[in-house]
Amino acid sequence: MFTPHRKRLAVSAALLGSALLAVPVTAHATAAPAAAPAAAQVSAAAVGLDDPVKKDIAMQIVSSAENSSLNWKAQYKYIEDIDDGRGYTGGIIGFCSGTHDMLELVQYYTDIKPGNVLAKYLPALKKVDGSDSHSGLDPNFTKDWVKAASDADFKKAQDHERDRVYFNPAVNQGKSDGVGVLGQFIYYDAIVMHGDGGDSTSFRNIRKRALSKAKPPAQGGSETTWLNAFLDARVWAMKQEEAHSDTSRVDTAQRVWVKKGNLNLNTPLDWKVYGDSFHIG
Repeated sequence: MFTPHRKRLAVSAALLGSALLAVPVTAHATAAPAAAPAAAQVSAAAVGLDDPVKKDIAMQIVSSAENSSLNWKAQYKYIEDIDDGRGYTGGIIGFCSGTHDMLELVQYYTDIKPGNVLAKYLPALKKVDGSDSHSGLDPNFTKDWVKAASDADFKKAQDHERDRVYFNPAVNQGKSDGVGVLGQFIYYDAIVMHGDGGDSTSFRNIRKRALSKAKPPAQGGSETTWLNAFLDARVWAMKQEEAHSDTSRVDTAQRVWVKKGNLNLNTPLDWKVYGDSFHIG
């Protein structure tokens, strides 16, 4: 029930698992800049990533890494095998036929719209779950996926599963840890790539590794120090898999915003991912 991700040169991956705990990561936590005024800290916590404007910004940033484009709404129809061992990757969050979340997506879509164009693939999706096999899916699954993407109900299904499996757990954990919009986004991007299973590189274990180096604001720690510790742990996790070894989505994006103290993820935003430059005004 978790996904990978695609980029033409460095693919991301989603690991199996579910639910969101919180646990730590590794590495050196960068020293925090001078403490921000109390008013600024209150401001950072006043709005969450679930604010509609902030959520759209989050979707654009993730899409910049996953699709080399800010137009995340154009990705409902996206589907291909990116040769990462997870079968087909598709949709706005990189649902994968090999990591259970694509199966759950199509099942949910069928629950709300029986007889849809993808419903007939449920038996095949169950069989290939956990593998990179296309058995029972080829030759028309990708064509039917694109057809389904023109259906508003399929788009709603993708939104629903993105929020249920990835977005809401990340935001809830972020709020529980006392981090602002940027921190909640950092959590979201991590769970999108790594999932939240029991393996050492999952979201919960990245958080656990971070907890060995710093404390989140809810436990009395500095928000900046905590986010740097989490990002250190995230980089460690990324480097454990070749497909994730390019850490620019952390180094030239998230880490830059932490250093600037933009804990509320305010625009304008400028960043680079895999060498591409992006801007949100």
